Amino acid sequence: MTIGTGTVFHLRSPLASYHLGVKQDVHQLAAQRLRRISQRYTAGRRRIVEVLAAAGHPLTIPEIVGSDSDLATSSVYRNLVTLEHAGVATRIVTSQEHARFELSEPFNRHHHHLVCVDCGKVDDFILPKGVEESLDSALRRAAQKEGFAPTDHRLDLTGTCPDCQAAG
Repeated sequence: MTIGTGTVFHLRSPLASYHLGVKQDVHQLAAQRLRRISQRYTAGRRRIVEVLAAAGHPLTIPEIVGSDSDLATSSVYRNLVTLEHAGVATRIVTSQEHARFELSEPFNRHHHHLVCVDCGKVDDFILPKGVEESLDSALRRAAQKEGFAPTDHRLDLTGTCPDCQAAG
């Protein structure tokens, strides 16, 4: 896929190769962010971070629970709310029943999402540096025009994935 003059690159999490053996600095950053909101980095939260890091793509709560038999659905719901509030996890809303979750950008490279409106699949992608810089500049100008002070941006491109297109 091409946007502007650059090629879109699909992204796998740099932590995906750790198979639930996530780098210690990820755990330290998660614990630090949770302490800022007076929360502990519990074993359950640690397991969720490990599952999200190992996945390499955004997951639904059923997928998170299915990937670790020690995780209960109700505790995953509660812990994801806290992890979101702390800036450890990010929710990606789709047109499907379940939102998807991934580690926030301090734990990952800056990226965007391709969201299928039919099946809810979410793929990560990165833009070439020049396109990303142009987008960031345009968004900053638009925000300033409205008196808004941006800190970052997220881009979700919605459409139909190749599998759903093939299914007709």
